[in-house]
Amino acid sequence: MPLWSQVLDDLRGRLSAGEFAEGFPGDVELTSQYRVSRQTVREALRRLQQEGVIERGRGRGTFVRQRPVEQQMGTLYSLYRSAEEQGFVQESQVRFLEVRRDPEAAAMLGRGPADPLVYLERVRMIDGHPVVLDCSWLPAQLASPLLDADFHRTALYQEMDARCGLRPDAGWERVSPVLPTPEQRALLGMRVRSPAYGIERLACQGNLAVEWRHGVIRADRFRFVARWGGGRVDAAFESPSGGRAAACSQPVPAATAEVESPPQRRGGRRGSAVGG
Repeated sequence: MPLWSQVLDDLRGRLSAGEFAEGFPGDVELTSQYRVSRQTVREALRRLQQEGVIERGRGRGTFVRQRPVEQQMGTLYSLYRSAEEQGFVQESQVRFLEVRRDPEAAAMLGRGPADPLVYLERVRMIDGHPVVLDCSWLPAQLASPLLDADFHRTALYQEMDARCGLRPDAGWERVSPVLPTPEQRALLGMRVRSPAYGIERLACQGNLAVEWRHGVIRADRFRFVARWGGGRVDAAFESPSGGRAAACSQPVPAATAEVESPPQRRGGRRGSAVGG
């Protein structure tokens, strides 16, 4: 086995053990540790970089890439549950939980422009790192009990079920590429020109719209996976239990530059990076 392959295997083991949580050693240090040439070390690191395990940049050194959360598309999902099931610790920093009035969000929910709405804005943390800037609007008539909930370590849909008797089983979601605003980058710890996903979702219980959500997700910490098989080739909405759910009658709005980046259009309101 070539020397670079032996170094590569050992580095993989050390990475799996979490040895480099505080920082990855430089080339010179690794050369000394393994008593091999710098060329051997660089070949091992090149392989790790190709695998997406590390990042290397001139003047920046070498960094371990954080494992992304994988989310299957085609079902109504909970980020909290998805992250926890994959071994991550998911927590939220609640920025706002209050009653607001917003004509645009009300229209998405099929409500009058002056109807009160429960507004929840969270920075979703994965293993202590900010990954998602998440905002939800819900009709206050249905969701006012949520104002007493502690969303630090719980899922919105879990609280909706327990406190309001609401169980979303239909809807739609759209994922679009966006460039976050400076305030969004600061909240998510992103560098300038780093890409992100813009998320829009309308969740329904039958034909009743119960949540309008939009937000920003770090593209380097989250990826979507689509699976199909068993003759399923359509794009029908699928319930969490796997059965066909009732279709939400609320239409998906036409995509525009403004809609594809919804968190940016309300960015200045009350210091909030996103408005819904």
